[in-house]
Amino acid sequence: MAQGLLEGTKLRLVFEAGLDDLGKPIYKSKTFSNVRKEVTVDQLFQASQAIASLCMDPLNKTERNDSTEITA
Repeated sequence: MAQGLLEGTKLRLVFEAGLDDLGKPIYKSKTFSNVRKEVTVDQLFQASQAIASLCMDPLNKTERNDSTEITA
């Protein structure tokens, strides 16, 4: 039976940086590596809100990216 081992977690914040010539939003992102694996969704949300409060562009979304090794 296959098993998954969580190797790492990253926090990605996506900001809306303005509009292009056609009026569509322009997005830029910032990724934070080496996030503790055991961190909760609420803790990530609080961290993203704190970081976003220091930025000029509005926060569009917060993503958690987990990397898992699958072994047999």
